[in-house]
Amino acid sequence: MKNFLSEKARSLAPYTAGEQPKDKRYIKLNTNENPYPPSPRALAALNTFKGDTLNLYPDPQAEELRKAIALAEGVSPENVFCGNGSDEVLALCFPAFFGEKESACFPAITYSFYEVFARFFSVPVQTVSLKEEFYIDFERLKGIDCRGYFIANPNAPTGAAVPLAEMERFIASVPDRLVIADEAYMDFYGQSCAPLTRKYENLLVVKTFSKSYSLAGMRCGYAVGCPSLIEGLFRMKDCFNSYPLDGICQAVCRAAIEDIAYHKKTVRLVISERVRLQAELRALGFTVPESGANFLFVGRARISGKEIYTRLKEEGVLVRFWDKPFLRDFCRITVGAREQNDVLIEKLKQILS
Repeated sequence: MKNFLSEKARSLAPYTAGEQPKDKRYIKLNTNENPYPPSPRALAALNTFKGDTLNLYPDPQAEELRKAIALAEGVSPENVFCGNGSDEVLALCFPAFFGEKESACFPAITYSFYEVFARFFSVPVQTVSLKEEFYIDFERLKGIDCRGYFIANPNAPTGAAVPLAEMERFIASVPDRLVIADEAYMDFYGQSCAPLTRKYENLLVVKTFSKSYSLAGMRCGYAVGCPSLIEGLFRMKDCFNSYPLDGICQAVCRAAIEDIAYHKKTVRLVISERVRLQAELRALGFTVPESGANFLFVGRARISGKEIYTRLKEEGVLVRFWDKPFLRDFCRITVGAREQNDVLIEKLKQILS
């Protein structure tokens, strides 16, 4: 049979998403989903959406949603771009801001989709090793000759977070380079760079509704930055897909971001469980670095990360494992609801015994 795939399609190694198994029911702690339901206002927006508009295209500019995001972030709508999940927003950053001879730089251990996107858009990549305790080495990053940086904060899969003051020092120190702050988990840390976009034109902040807003199934993300950066993302979007957000998504996400009290409540619940779960895991002998996300990086107990992953799966609990250097000693475990975390701890006690 003739192979019709392009050379690029044959050569690419796609991103591997977390397992979404259908063979049985699991306690799912592998893809950093929020264990709590979406805002009641978001669910009301879903249930009351007028179906008689589905024959029409949605607003390609997502203007009402951008207004709501702008209000929440303290910026103007012209400073906001929306996409089909923060992954799409991050993907569009590569053709918008980097060329085939303009390299992107990021830590060697970080969100693995950055490298996939870079290869897809033929953007050169330079990486810098993490410091001890999994922290980002900003001094080494500054020494790299590149077009710009992708900084996941808190970082994935380690959960290590960078304080706002340190982020600002780095942004200010590289005025001729773009800093893309990927803040998918920032609400669980609370030191967003979004306010700094009013001060620094070289800063773009990317966020998502998937994590803290419990809307992973809706697929909506956004960027905050100066108008010229936002225009660049719109140019790329309109060369690819003019309507990335359907009308239902726009209505639901607008309602979610306007329900400030509910959002704060669920974030507090996740943080409280993160603290409790970290203490329980450390008591079992695990190494668990400090995390600013809704997950913990867990490993180096008496058995390997792969065995922990495999045996937990056999017991009906899914966590994330990467069989790669540096990562294979660890598992990444999403912070679940209290009942889920209790089951996880009990299963780990049985495995370790």
